[in-house]
Amino acid sequence: MIRHRPHGSGHAYEPTDDQIVPATPLAGEAFDVRASTGPDITAVVCEWATGGTVTFLTAAVEADEAPAGDSGGDNDSHLAAAASGVGRGGRRRWVVRPQPLAEGASARYRFTATHADGRTRSTRWYTVAPATWHDGADALTVSGPATRLVPGTARTLRAADGTPLRVRFALRLAEGEHVVGFGERYNAVDQRGVALDSQVFEQYKGQGFTTRTYLPMPFALVIGGDGWGFHVRTSRRTWYDIGATDTDLMWIEAEVGADGALDTHCYRGTPADVLGAFLDEAGRPEELPEWVFGLWASGNEWNTQARVMAEMDRHRDTDIPVRALVIEAWSDEATFTAFRDAQYEVNEDGSAHRLADFTFPADGAWPDPKAMVDELHARGIKVLLWQIPLMKMRPNPSGQAAADAKAMIDNGYGVQEEGGKRPYRNRGWWFPLSLMPDLTKPEAREWWLSKRRYLVDEVGIDGFKTDGGEHAWGADLRYADGTSGDVTNNLFPVEYPRAYGELLRESGKAPVTFSRAGFTGSQNAGAFWAGDEDSTWDAYRHSVNAGITASACGIVYWGWDLAGFSGDVPDAELYVRATEFSTFVPVMQYHSEYNHHRLPLRDRTPWNIADRSGDPAVLDSFRRYAKLRERLIPYLAEETKAGLAENKPLMRGLFFDHTDDPKIWDHQDHFRLGSALLVAPVTEPGATRRTVYLPVGTDWVDAWTGETVAGGQEILREAPLGTIPVFVTAERWPTLKPLFSELI
Repeated sequence: MIRHRPHGSGHAYEPTDDQIVPATPLAGEAFDVRASTGPDITAVVCEWATGGTVTFLTAAVEADEAPAGDSGGDNDSHLAAAASGVGRGGRRRWVVRPQPLAEGASARYRFTATHADGRTRSTRWYTVAPATWHDGADALTVSGPATRLVPGTARTLRAADGTPLRVRFALRLAEGEHVVGFGERYNAVDQRGVALDSQVFEQYKGQGFTTRTYLPMPFALVIGGDGWGFHVRTSRRTWYDIGATDTDLMWIEAEVGADGALDTHCYRGTPADVLGAFLDEAGRPEELPEWVFGLWASGNEWNTQARVMAEMDRHRDTDIPVRALVIEAWSDEATFTAFRDAQYEVNEDGSAHRLADFTFPADGAWPDPKAMVDELHARGIKVLLWQIPLMKMRPNPSGQAAADAKAMIDNGYGVQEEGGKRPYRNRGWWFPLSLMPDLTKPEAREWWLSKRRYLVDEVGIDGFKTDGGEHAWGADLRYADGTSGDVTNNLFPVEYPRAYGELLRESGKAPVTFSRAGFTGSQNAGAFWAGDEDSTWDAYRHSVNAGITASACGIVYWGWDLAGFSGDVPDAELYVRATEFSTFVPVMQYHSEYNHHRLPLRDRTPWNIADRSGDPAVLDSFRRYAKLRERLIPYLAEETKAGLAENKPLMRGLFFDHTDDPKIWDHQDHFRLGSALLVAPVTEPGATRRTVYLPVGTDWVDAWTGETVAGGQEILREAPLGTIPVFVTAERWPTLKPLFSELI
């Protein structure tokens, strides 16, 4: 078999073995044309026809590159194995390099493969024609009170037939301006001097060493000078060169539709003014219940009722308060709607079940899910269940999973590919070839949610961990609302948690979802965590950046997997430092990756880290901070409400409150938590002190010593393990002192 897809799989960053590279070559630009075969093919020839001349180009076999998604580092996990491309089946990549095509030229081509026994097989004919950049962009608008468009910089990339493909232009950057935003970014807080893009992507681990992200947005604050910001009003892919090439220019490039239209709006004002204007367009965050601010507990191997209750008992017995439990491995791993080991009759039409339809064996994994949830509720613990927006198709589904897949295909409930000719099969590395529900189709949305409704209405769960969301790849995808993949793929992870939020709301519950992926509009789609990461100091530092940048775009309820969730367990120092930091972010939660139930355990529970590290002080430190977190809950709820009214997120970089203080940019890992607290996390191993900058405009009180320090100065703060530098505005100290007094 030989395969060629001119645009490949739609992977945002890595070309596949069967595409043109680049997928849309420019006039005069060199390019490759690739085909993929099995190992039994001995020769491949490309028949290349251009300008009335036919040439036979012999393809060369090229060695495999590192598979897309390979994170490096620890790969001893099921996710790492999937991300590394295991199971490619020994396929080979064949490459030809034709002469570059001139503007206005085109070529027709096909590949012919020769099998070891002499048989041949050819692809169909394809056409390639180069695109060309042209001066001007007639349908570009850059509007608003702070327009910085540089005259003469607008250009349009046009296909050979004249259809617009992209628009490019530049905005002026003044000296001393700092650019923060573009969604959740791990590499840095200030993006000036960086080139990046805005495309939803599942970067499994190592995010901070790239500019890739689960949660991008085509929006940024520009701080300093007059104060402004901008929003590229599109869900298509965009690119930004923020002074990386030209120090005083921000180059913006965006995919466009056939009309070439692109609107970028520029706002003027303080960061809060700019964010508020953006939220008027994107949607405003919704206040969630206070329990969200308590400790969340999770472990991927907590896959039985007995194990879950044992871990919750351990919290009780060690006097560590917990407010929310996330159960990941609860389902049958096929339908993701039925508890593992549950017995029930298959609904052949794919319709929903009720709780009464299930029998739960006494010796099964979940002998009584409702009783479990009721008991947890009696203890003050809320319960969230894990979800994935995919219908698994490998291995071949059976039972209810097969009936659901058939219903999905027969009713057209899935996203389509190849112009709507067939159901889309996930092209990503996680759950490959799965079907994906089309949430733009009301009937599909209702069907998908109806199968989960009993979990909320009858079992009584309180929310969903809406994992994934990054699985829509390719401009060729088609959605029921008439849009194509280039428009709607980035919006899928917005609608996915929103849909589950609707289900919760319809059942009288708050729309608490917990996602890692999103885009513009995710501000009012529940809570978020920073995604999959190893337990390393680098990942910790990058997560601090992620929290500050996500908040700058209006994400209020944000957290991370405390000290990382993957690889070997963190040492005592990293775990305690991560606990200190996590106490002062909006969502405090720990989680651990599946480890095939091997010993020793890789749980990120404080008792397991204490056991594994041999340091019992870990448990004491965690308990102290978990209790502090409990005392902080009323403050966090009050400050969230006030921040929503003032367009200031709960966790926010110092630039929100100290815009005119230039020294804050030397301390970009500092942040405010509400209006009264300043936090400076310790992110270097072995450190027992750190430099802290206290901005001008107020006096500050050291939360641990009660010492008053004047603002506008840099101090060296002692920070032994177990102590994170936290300062309180002097005017709020009298009321907040009791929260910290038990730790002094």
